[in-house]
Amino acid sequence: MRFVWQFLAVMVMFAATGSATSAVKDNDWLSLVVGLASAALAILVYAWVVRRTEHRAAMDVAREGAVVKTGWGMLIGIGMFGAVIANLYAAGHYEIDGLGSPEGAVGLVGFMAGAAVAEEVVFRGVLFRIIEEHIGTYIALVLTGVVFGLMHLANENATLWGAIAIAIEAGFMLAAAYAATRTLWVPIGVHFGWNFAAAGIFSTEVSGNGASQGLLDTATSGPELFTGGGFGPEGSIHAIGFGVVLTIVFLWLAHRRGNIKPRPRRVARVDSTATLPR
Repeated sequence: MRFVWQFLAVMVMFAATGSATSAVKDNDWLSLVVGLASAALAILVYAWVVRRTEHRAAMDVAREGAVVKTGWGMLIGIGMFGAVIANLYAAGHYEIDGLGSPEGAVGLVGFMAGAAVAEEVVFRGVLFRIIEEHIGTYIALVLTGVVFGLMHLANENATLWGAIAIAIEAGFMLAAAYAATRTLWVPIGVHFGWNFAAAGIFSTEVSGNGASQGLLDTATSGPELFTGGGFGPEGSIHAIGFGVVLTIVFLWLAHRRGNIKPRPRRVARVDSTATLPR
């Protein structure tokens, strides 16, 4: 039942914050304020429902070290997407035409913060964490990663290939980041850094939701296999490659730190009515 109550609570929060940020997306400053407020609300709801259903503090969103852990995650996310763009630029598939919209980038800070926190609370804080307890780290990583990818099929320019790419490079990788650190702050930082770099800095399409006007005025062209087409660079082989590498690194860290949870073994039941041999 704790899974049911936690899932219902965070899904209500997910729907409410998503509606709020979408309603003000055309106003950059309101997007900043509403997005950051939505991110804070998501953390509070998660901490509250864990405390009520599990009778303990939600240590994976503890305030101690939150800024540092989130900051490291952001650097990883921005660096990862920057590496994707560097590959596209070197291949002649990405060009920069000048300065874009600094105001638009400000709004995207809030919008991407709200989305990153809400999605990490739902998919890593509740789904992955609780499912992992019953079936182990590796199977939980695959299952929740696939669900995370399929969720993106609802986006405007979504494709099946794009959903598969998201499952591999983000769903698997972010679950591995949680397993390695046992905190939500790192995957939140990675998620936000990746999304903000895509839209707020490099002005590319994000998960098939259309291009956003960020800091740079840019254009992407070339084969969909390398650029991701209308889905954005997240659908490129570059993004998948970097996502796989980072997933392996996080899983190695999780294994080294003893954070990999094995699949529980079923204990055979003994029939108490059986007659013992004489």
